[in-house]
Amino acid sequence: MPNLRSFHLHYLSFAINYADKEPLNFFSLSKIVTLQLLVHCLLTRCIFQHKFCLGPLERLNVEVVDWVDREHLSELMVEYIKQKPVEEGIEAWADYLFVKTASNLESGVTTPLLKDGNPTGYHDLDDNVDCVRAMSSKRWQRGSRPAEAAGSDSSVSSGDMVWKHLESEAGNSIKYRTCSWQKTAALLFSEYICLAVMSFPYSYSVLGLVPGLILTILVAGIVLYTSFILWQFCLRHPEVRDVCDIGQYLFWDSKIAWYLTAVMFLLNNTFIQGLHCLVGAKYLNIMTNHGACTIIFVAATAIISFICSLPRTFNTLSNLASLAALFTFISVTLATIFAIIEPHPTGYTPDPGVGGGEPIVLPWPAPGTTFVAAMGAFLNISYTFIGQVTLPSFIAEMKNPKEFNKSLYAVTIAEIIVFSIMGSVIYACTGNQYMTSPAFDSLSDSVYRKVSFSFMVPTLIFLGVLYASVSARFIFFRLFDGTHHKGNHTVVGWLSWGAILAATWVIAFVIAEVIPFFSDLLSIMSSLFDSFFGFIFWGIAYLRMRREDYGSGFYRNRGWRGWLGLIANLLIIGIGFYFLGPGTYASVESVILKYREGNFGSAFSCADNSL
Repeated sequence: MPNLRSFHLHYLSFAINYADKEPLNFFSLSKIVTLQLLVHCLLTRCIFQHKFCLGPLERLNVEVVDWVDREHLSELMVEYIKQKPVEEGIEAWADYLFVKTASNLESGVTTPLLKDGNPTGYHDLDDNVDCVRAMSSKRWQRGSRPAEAAGSDSSVSSGDMVWKHLESEAGNSIKYRTCSWQKTAALLFSEYICLAVMSFPYSYSVLGLVPGLILTILVAGIVLYTSFILWQFCLRHPEVRDVCDIGQYLFWDSKIAWYLTAVMFLLNNTFIQGLHCLVGAKYLNIMTNHGACTIIFVAATAIISFICSLPRTFNTLSNLASLAALFTFISVTLATIFAIIEPHPTGYTPDPGVGGGEPIVLPWPAPGTTFVAAMGAFLNISYTFIGQVTLPSFIAEMKNPKEFNKSLYAVTIAEIIVFSIMGSVIYACTGNQYMTSPAFDSLSDSVYRKVSFSFMVPTLIFLGVLYASVSARFIFFRLFDGTHHKGNHTVVGWLSWGAILAATWVIAFVIAEVIPFFSDLLSIMSSLFDSFFGFIFWGIAYLRMRREDYGSGFYRNRGWRGWLGLIANLLIIGIGFYFLGPGTYASVESVILKYREGNFGSAFSCADNSL
């Protein structure tokens, strides 16, 4: 044991020397701590056999990461070292870490490879560097329960890859893997709880209140489940940076699959940017009573969004995301309260003979509801929940990706509560006769409408910003991977980042203005893309993971759980193809009907597009 303690001290002194012998204060210690944490985990890996069940090791890594919070550890280190000679303080700190290591090892991993107090075969402390490198390159043997292993089909565990990323970013001025699960949850809140939530009352009016609420909970559960599959897949493949990498993995490492996924990925994101340019113009038209040409408002929204999308890390964007999510909640709450307190909705007439009368609320679909109308209402609900396309990018920038499930639980619970209550209350107050989408237009008082819609502005801007950042990151990382421009403040790096963002916003602006039926085209694109990004990919990912864990007959080998998983994920794949087929048909049919009714304008039109 004394030699192991010396081993720890040896690497701690190396970390301090590496830190250029900076003064031991709170700020310089942050630099030292990064290296010390790596040393701590490497030591833990070195003193065990090459063959053991991966499950306990993964649990150990989770424990290590949980208590190794960089800022908290810096404070602890200061407490150990201050008011002591430097050498004694460092020795006390090493003792603390060693005791903590020993307590963590009680998780079940046993049989240390020790000989005379040293790891077997490595009597020279310096040789342990080679030991670590050699062990890191080996594929860990799995035990009798491979399903417990987070990295059963990856040559490098997720914990190793996280530390590798942290080590590679140690000297960079821009660090990407910095998001906590709380900040990731803020990004998810801003992505999911957005303007689209105001379409739920309309969907409930078409589907009926009971089917609408059931579908809300059902879709939320399916998206949560598929997001968990996505998360598990990312843990197995920590080198994944975005959904395009996943597309390549799922389809037999095909580069063609990567390119096709990349095209869908970029088109999906750019169309969402364009939609938010139009929605921003719609808000400006409302507030100014169409005070200028709509093209100017669309361009202004694109420019503001471009400026807001300049931050290069999700950690920075999460601050804006928290603000956007808060204002969205206020907007939805105000709209609900206003719908309750105002005497009548927009368009109210007391004569029921002309489609008026008191608001009618139906538990089931109204007689004569068409398939196209019902499918459109269902797609409105589904598209609000479907957002898995960004999740791999978020996970890739988390300090501890194993905590991503906390973010998922938080946002899913909030979605179900907000969507169900707001949708039901506004529908009950407005009724089938007067319902509009978004529901802001159902408020008869223009002041109520403007006030509640105004609190939605941060989300109108931020959601487009978020998708622009995801697209720019996808391109930027591949252009500058392995260069110092990626992780540092360089002229080339910032000019390139800005140019990529500018290009995405210019394209989004042009598409939004050129296509007169843009909103309906977005529904078509969503049917085509979300069928894969929301369902098909993750059903296939589950089947691939279980096959790698248990063989081709995994559903037989795992008993009822295997059969249940097989049926559930085949059903998810089937839902994806339903979106792809009937969903696309309903969206195209909607465009045809609106063309016949003359509801489409012209390209680059100055016409008022307000509510």
